Amino acid sequence: MDFGFAREDEDFRGEVRDWLATHAEGASERRSWERTLGAAGWIGIGWGAGGYGNRTATLTQQVVWAEEYARSGAPPRSGHIGENLLAPTLLAHGTEEQKSRFLPPIAAGEELWCQGYSEPGAGSDLAGVRTAAVRETDGRTYRVTGQKIWTSLAHEADWCFVLARTEPGSQRHHGLTFLLVPMDQPGRIEVRPIRQLTGTSDFNEVFFDGARAEHVVGGAGNGWRVAMSLLGFERGVSTLAQQIGFAEELGSVVRAAVESGAVTDPVVRERLVRQWAELRTMRWNALRTLGGSGDAGAPSVAKLLWAGWHQRLGELAVLVRGAAASAGPADWSAASPYALDAAQHLFLFSRADTIYGGSDQIQRTIIAERVLGLPREPKGAA
Repeated sequence: MDFGFAREDEDFRGEVRDWLATHAEGASERRSWERTLGAAGWIGIGWGAGGYGNRTATLTQQVVWAEEYARSGAPPRSGHIGENLLAPTLLAHGTEEQKSRFLPPIAAGEELWCQGYSEPGAGSDLAGVRTAAVRETDGRTYRVTGQKIWTSLAHEADWCFVLARTEPGSQRHHGLTFLLVPMDQPGRIEVRPIRQLTGTSDFNEVFFDGARAEHVVGGAGNGWRVAMSLLGFERGVSTLAQQIGFAEELGSVVRAAVESGAVTDPVVRERLVRQWAELRTMRWNALRTLGGSGDAGAPSVAKLLWAGWHQRLGELAVLVRGAAASAGPADWSAASPYALDAAQHLFLFSRADTIYGGSDQIQRTIIAERVLGLPREPKGAA
């Protein structure tokens, strides 16, 4: 792919950079920040002109926005699941009524979403869904019962898109339905934060006990097709923005290696250079596949590349600091028992990179079966 930025892209970059410089400084409350982005039309710039309150941008301009956002130090996004996962799925599979109902609030930053896929005992095996949904006698409403786990930002979300089994006795990818579930259902939905190695709780367990769902995307029993379509939207422009953050983290590790003297070790130098070279390779691969390569294994290859790379960077971050990496940035206190500096946080959080979003084992299985044509892995009944 011959990728480059035209003059209009650079003009757009200047507009983006100026807007972020004016509005991002001092922004900290994430829901308020989503509304600020929405009011300026910056949410959903890749959706096209659908009249949902979003600006429109070319593919290269979407890359510009993602890169400048990553460089700006703006707050982490809370609305990215609705913007980058649910919205494209609705545009591909939703009814006009569903698009009119859900896309404008996402574009305005008013409604936040979470993803109800993974379940205990199934992990990255999405077809192992046990959460069940039973249709009410009105023929429209479903009652959802079951448990989801590792649900990012469920404690902040207004809605959850849930993959549930709607045909009793069905197995694996058959009999699944893609449902939109409102989270504000006291007594029927319970969210329990999961404390991570880093001491934070971005992931959650979600328990459904007869929760109401009235919106089906793609038709009953077609949940697997819709879910697979959604997974294809997880990669793309966001990968390039992610790599901007990776580059900044790598720069910090290099500076720490210089300050500690670890850079004089030829093995450390070799590892630092390898990290730099691999990051450049990932960038060019992301650009190559940005417009859609038609390769069924491309998303899995990308996930394997960046997850392992980031995990190795976390290991390097503590290695170059030596014994100092074992001490926290502040003395222990009851008020702050779990303080971590950036390198320690990187090391601990990156342990999960090869698990969430589809574990390395799952990604390798996808490549083996869908690209290389190897025999399918035996699986038990759901």
